[in-house]
Amino acid sequence: MLTHLNRCTTGSDPLQRLSYSGRKQSALRKNKSIFAGIEVVETLNWQGWCLGREFTKHLTLRNVCLKPQKLKFRPPTTHFFITIFPQPIILSPGMSIALPVIFRPLEKKEYEDSILFEKQEGEFSVALRAKLPHLDLLFPDSIQLPACAVHDYTEACFTVYNDGDLLTCFSWEAPSPFSLLPTRGILDPGEKCTVKVIFQPVVALVYDVSAICNFGDPCEKKAIRLKAVAKYPHLLVNVPEDSFEDARLKSFQDVLSFGSVAVGKTVEKCVQIFNVSVVRAPFTVNRPKEGAYRDNVFSCDVIQATAPARGASVIPFQFTPHTVGLKSVDYFTVMPSGNNTRSVLKVTGSCKGPQVSFQHPLVYFSCINLGEYLIQPLEMTNTSDVPAYYQFDIDCKQSVFSIDCPCGILDGLSTITLKVTFQPTHPIICHRRVACLIHHQDPLFLDLIGTCHTETMNPLILTLKHLTKFRTHMARGLTFFPPDILCTMLKEGKLLMDENGALTLPPEILEDKPPEEYPNIEPMVEYFHDGVSSDFAMFPPHVSLSVKEFDFGCCAKLEEIEPLPLSVTNHTKGKVTVIWTKKPSSPFQAIPESSDIPPLKTMAFRITFQPTQLNSLYTAELEGFAFYKVLRNYNNIEESVTMCPSWSLTIRLCGHTFEPGLQHLIPRYTMDYHEVFPPVCRNTTTYRSILLCNVGCTAVHFHMDREKCPAVLVKPNCASVAPGSHQIFLLSTCPVDTVTQHHILSLVPNYCSSFTKEIHLKSRAEPLVLLLESDGNLYFKPTCVGTFSSRTFTIKNCTRLPMLFRWKIQQLDKRFLSVQPAEGTILPNEALAQTWTFTPSEQTKYLLRSWVTVWREQDLPNNKTFESTRYMLRMIGEGSFGTLTAQEEQVDVGNILVGSTQSCEVTLFNSGACSLQYVLNVEQMITGPCDPEEVASDPLAITLDHYKGIVAARGKIFLRATLKPARQLHYSWTISYVIPTPIATTLGEKRSVCCVTASGIYPSICITDACSTGSACGISKLHLWRLFSLDTLNQYLERDPTPQELTFRVPTRHSVERIPPVYTPVMLDFNFGAAPVGSAPSVVVLMLQNNGTIPVNWAFLFPSDQKIDIEYWAESAEFDPSELHQMRIQDNQLFTVSPKSRKLLPGEEQTIHLSHRHDFIGTDRLPVLLKVSHGIVTTESQCRYIHFTSTKHIFTPIAIGTYDPPKQIYELYNGGSTTAVYEIQVDALTKVQEENYQHAVFSCLNPRGEIGPGLTAHTEWIFSPLEAKMYSVEVPIHILEGDSALITFQGIGFDPSVMGETAQFDKVVSSTIPPVSAKLTVPGLTVYLSQPRICLGNIPVYGKCSRLFFLNNASENEAIIFAWRTGTSNVLNITPESGVVQAGESIQCVLTLHASERPCFYNVDLICEVRIYQYEKELKEWENEKARQAVEFTITEKDLNTKKNRKEPSKVRETLPPIKNPQVPHPPVSRSERRLLKDKKASRLWAKPDPPKPYLMHLGVTARSHPIDDFLATYSDDFPQYFLFRKAARTNATDTASLGRSKIKRCPTKVRSWSELGSYTEEEAQLVTDMLSIVIKGLLEETQFQEAVTRSLVEPIPYFCQFWSEESAKQRHSPGDTSITSPPLVCSPKGRLESEDFRGEASPAGTLDLQESLSVIIRKEQFSEQKECMIRMPAFANLTEMVLDNTIQNILVEASRGEVVLTARPRVIALPPPYSQKSILKNCRREG
Repeated sequence: MLTHLNRCTTGSDPLQRLSYSGRKQSALRKNKSIFAGIEVVETLNWQGWCLGREFTKHLTLRNVCLKPQKLKFRPPTTHFFITIFPQPIILSPGMSIALPVIFRPLEKKEYEDSILFEKQEGEFSVALRAKLPHLDLLFPDSIQLPACAVHDYTEACFTVYNDGDLLTCFSWEAPSPFSLLPTRGILDPGEKCTVKVIFQPVVALVYDVSAICNFGDPCEKKAIRLKAVAKYPHLLVNVPEDSFEDARLKSFQDVLSFGSVAVGKTVEKCVQIFNVSVVRAPFTVNRPKEGAYRDNVFSCDVIQATAPARGASVIPFQFTPHTVGLKSVDYFTVMPSGNNTRSVLKVTGSCKGPQVSFQHPLVYFSCINLGEYLIQPLEMTNTSDVPAYYQFDIDCKQSVFSIDCPCGILDGLSTITLKVTFQPTHPIICHRRVACLIHHQDPLFLDLIGTCHTETMNPLILTLKHLTKFRTHMARGLTFFPPDILCTMLKEGKLLMDENGALTLPPEILEDKPPEEYPNIEPMVEYFHDGVSSDFAMFPPHVSLSVKEFDFGCCAKLEEIEPLPLSVTNHTKGKVTVIWTKKPSSPFQAIPESSDIPPLKTMAFRITFQPTQLNSLYTAELEGFAFYKVLRNYNNIEESVTMCPSWSLTIRLCGHTFEPGLQHLIPRYTMDYHEVFPPVCRNTTTYRSILLCNVGCTAVHFHMDREKCPAVLVKPNCASVAPGSHQIFLLSTCPVDTVTQHHILSLVPNYCSSFTKEIHLKSRAEPLVLLLESDGNLYFKPTCVGTFSSRTFTIKNCTRLPMLFRWKIQQLDKRFLSVQPAEGTILPNEALAQTWTFTPSEQTKYLLRSWVTVWREQDLPNNKTFESTRYMLRMIGEGSFGTLTAQEEQVDVGNILVGSTQSCEVTLFNSGACSLQYVLNVEQMITGPCDPEEVASDPLAITLDHYKGIVAARGKIFLRATLKPARQLHYSWTISYVIPTPIATTLGEKRSVCCVTASGIYPSICITDACSTGSACGISKLHLWRLFSLDTLNQYLERDPTPQELTFRVPTRHSVERIPPVYTPVMLDFNFGAAPVGSAPSVVVLMLQNNGTIPVNWAFLFPSDQKIDIEYWAESAEFDPSELHQMRIQDNQLFTVSPKSRKLLPGEEQTIHLSHRHDFIGTDRLPVLLKVSHGIVTTESQCRYIHFTSTKHIFTPIAIGTYDPPKQIYELYNGGSTTAVYEIQVDALTKVQEENYQHAVFSCLNPRGEIGPGLTAHTEWIFSPLEAKMYSVEVPIHILEGDSALITFQGIGFDPSVMGETAQFDKVVSSTIPPVSAKLTVPGLTVYLSQPRICLGNIPVYGKCSRLFFLNNASENEAIIFAWRTGTSNVLNITPESGVVQAGESIQCVLTLHASERPCFYNVDLICEVRIYQYEKELKEWENEKARQAVEFTITEKDLNTKKNRKEPSKVRETLPPIKNPQVPHPPVSRSERRLLKDKKASRLWAKPDPPKPYLMHLGVTARSHPIDDFLATYSDDFPQYFLFRKAARTNATDTASLGRSKIKRCPTKVRSWSELGSYTEEEAQLVTDMLSIVIKGLLEETQFQEAVTRSLVEPIPYFCQFWSEESAKQRHSPGDTSITSPPLVCSPKGRLESEDFRGEASPAGTLDLQESLSVIIRKEQFSEQKECMIRMPAFANLTEMVLDNTIQNILVEASRGEVVLTARPRVIALPPPYSQKSILKNCRREG
């Protein structure tokens, strides 16, 4: 049914309730806005309107600014909204105006309009809206509920708001497991209600569903998304550490140990239930169901609780033990809601009770006279911390022995001293064994011994020795004879004395059996089994009473009390005297007081009860002593060994004198007992104590009624308890059945049945019950043959007694089975987990059986009455095989930093059906450049996360290996496994699994490029490479760091000295060269690259960066010269490095700027440390004025016997600012020549020369060895007006026939090899070369080599001008030598090397000067202006204008300011005027642009030329790749003279013309080249030519052409069938003339034809000869090579520009040319 929800109204809610026509409605709060100081609502709404009426609302405008506001408005455009006539509105500050707006609806629809307000600052409008009533409920689109545990619930709330204008009914439809409350309801307009969403999942899923809300009429639907997550909870039981009983249990977090707890006390401990899931988890704490007989000592008050998400819940557990000495075990189960999982908590505890003992269990009073008394102390100690309730079972008022405190409480760990008083009433021997009853402990027995004498009677004094021997005699059955008879038997030899002095029977009577000894009797047995309380007695009594307890009952008539008849029987062979202790105050008396009883006779006595008052309770214990009559006098005892103590006789008597109908005293007492007897076996007696405390003010008499439970013995059966005192009852029973027996004892206090209390007790004989897991079935998983698998099997003791067990395995099955432990003890209710091991020996299935035998601890297995039970266990297993394999047999980790660690993961698979237990082993192998014996002793550089384990069948494991190489070598680790087997089998052999490889590396960096600028701009890259020893630095960077270098692995301050020590043997020079003082700093830019595979941290450390800052007082004030020198350098920052440190990733590059300032004269040296993490290198920066790269120079080795040794180069660098003149002294060379048979071994071709400032000079040398040895010579080199140096030149001569292929001395360049690729540019310059160094390799002499490279301008807005310095040598040239490169463009350059006729080493550094093109442009404009002003003059004559036509006005042109004004003296001016004149003059002058300092770019060219014969012998395959360039000389013209004179005469003009081709100029050659290039390009672009070539390729070969030959061509004019014999034609002209004459004479008519044919043949031969001569001419070869060279260059240039793709597939249809022919001609001319 629908529910009408209560309305919810809140003043702060933005939705307010409105009232219209008696109905409350809601409207939105007016949202006001401020525009230009006017506050007005944004929208004016009409709701609840109807047709036929007008509805007026007021639009309020308020001025909220501090100045008057003027505004106008436009009325609504529709006629539905009406307002007043528009008029200006003026509002003062703080004033407002209400503008009425009338709404007149004509039909039922929604209306919208607006009112526009205009101000000087702008316009704003207010919307007018009239809405129809509608239905709408507002609630969130979705709601996210908290995560919830399965079978739990969470809830969330959201608000449903009726945003409509009508009363709305709604109902919800939600899918399971969601539910919404209320499911339906009714909302008034503007009313809202809260809906609760309840999420109660049963499956762990992610829920995203929609709940449908049905509302309105007609029904509308609206959905809300319900999102929630359900998870399974996971609970863990955690026991605090202080709850562990011992250290062995600390590994079990689910075992709660209470330890030892006092009996009857309750101890509480808490357990934490951890919830590791993200949802809260309700759970229950349960205990397994048990029988009714179970003694529950553990309890938990909390049955249900909730653990918060990722939190813990604390649950208290209580332990209340009841049986002393019993260990208790129980289990609790913690189960979350749904019972999906469970956690078991094991609780253990033991019960402890009091431990009371006597210091001496005997009180000896010796002998006193009658009428006297003696007091002896008795110490009683409680060694336990549990208080003890004790009570002596003696009536001290009625006995000769009395204790001052017969009952009380002995605190724990305390001792009390009691006073025992002996006051005899007769001269006899007194001995009484008194029981001390203790609650929750077995009773203690105290022997009281005393002797009383008179003047007439002196019995033998009884001692402890007599008592001890008496007990021995009693065990041997001799105490039934009186002492006199024993003495006679001893004299007659019928009795003997043993070694202890006791009497014994002769051996023949004992039949060689040992004499009996007094046994150790349990206190409870001795107390109960006295022959009176029970039918069983340890020893037969000597004197017995017919009644032990007697109740006189109600004796209200004092004079009519009948006495109690009592019979005393003598069971001995001697006369016994019985004497009763008489106390005058006692109402109970024995008559007669003493009497003699003959042997084996009975004497009658009477017990009288004489109470003194009515309505009272009377209780007493009547005491008497029985002894042999011969003991009255000591003279009757001849042998003390026959001494016998007296026997005590006690009778408990009670009665009352309450009159009938009189109310008895109301007892007030408490009882402490447990209803369940301690557990015992069948036919075993169990005991329980009851403590009864009288808390009243009157004595209470108790009587136990055993009529309902005769199986339970109670002792004492009746007692009287004084006020504030207590009474201890001991109960015993002997259960004979395993069924629980219920016992009911009736306790009757004060003889009133109305006060009777029933005591309910339970007892049971515990059976031998053992519970086997899984009904006695144990299944082993498939196990690898030869190995073992283990299973945990649980056996549980289901009884309350400890149980011993022992497993028995058949002899044949012992090879396969074993169990641990095989025997032991199971505590009550304990579940013991045992480990069974199955070891199969073959691949088969096994069915095995084993038995477990259980028995009680008190039973012995070899006893005939041994009671045991046997249970069978059935085991099933299978033997199988399995192997361990790796997913990847080869695992390459890669490079690892030496000293660091890196991990890798290896996946191992078990492909078998059985689990495998494995032991891993690792073998290490190190390879590389090392000593095998040294690395063999290295420790393993690999560590596995585990070396042994078990992998499941068809499973996998992940093995994580941590690698830590210690050397920069290649490591290989072979991982193998061994399956451990109990016996030696093939499975125990080592098997390889996988191999892990890695390489130890150090951080690796190298210098890849270098360039210089500033004062060092003239240093070539090759020379800079040598100055900075970069090759040596790179070599050292590739080496392993020394241990000293690894002292500090990272940059750190490690020294207190100003010059820190250097832990590296590497010392290198970074030489910046030389420069004049005050010149620009020398800047060297190095490209540092991380060429390794790991990141590198590097740093340049100055001495100050390595010094530890110390206190001022600790520093030394004395400095040596080296320290002062370094301090001057560092203080003035002469050397700088930027950046000084950084981290480089693999492959990353970094430019380093090193600079030196030339501020002081001299050489500056500063040790700088280049520190690489995990490595170290030292560099030393220095600067010299005159520098030789080294004092030793080694020439390239030359083979002996070389006909023409090559020229070699030695460089000299001038670092000064002026030209230096050098001279090489050749006297030493002459001396070497004389020593080698006048053979010039060393020759210097240019011993003198000049070196420009900042340039390098190449001195040419020839090394020509005679022998295969090393030659050395010291040559002085003098510098004019400078220092000299002594340089050692060395050269090696080798025999190629001896060395063979090992003589690899054909290197083109020296050992110093700068980079080939361009990686660096000059700082501040955006121009770079595509190749900073060109190596042409080995070339033959006369060879011509060309290389194409590009000059790139990377600037975006500046053009540059370049110019190459090629010198005067014609060996190297670059085309073009100069030019302009626009911004962002590049230009191709061609380097050409013309090898000379002599072998030589070429190592040339070409310099390219680069300037900004803007300077050239400004300079050209300045020169043009200067030239114009040079020819321009000004006419100053004024009358020249009259000569001209006045109609045409003269045009005066204003000239530009002159280049320089003449110096005209000026009068003195003031300072301000001078400044004005200076500015004016400066504005009129046009100064010549200052040329900027050009940037220098270096291009290194290296090559080596060989003689043609040597080149063919060594590089024969490369010879066709080279073109031999020879210029036309006179020798070429003389070669044509061999043609003969006749030829020269016939063709003088032609021969002269061909000879003239050898003397062509460069312009002519360029012209021919351009023409041929145009013709070839034109043919390639001509369509008809291409078609003609295509047709010629497919045209068939003519038939007659196959028979054509030169001889047939000569005879083609002769007759067909005739043959004319003619002399053979000779090739000489003379022979041809003779042949013509002969033919002319023979046939004048045919002579003409013959001559004509001969002339044709001769012309063709001449033409072919001329063609061959022309082809062989160097000029033609040069021309052909030039054309082909230009063609290839053009193709490469077009490819570089992207116009041609050389790697593209050929097209069938050629694309049109991208440029026209004119542009091609223009480009060709420009390139030419």
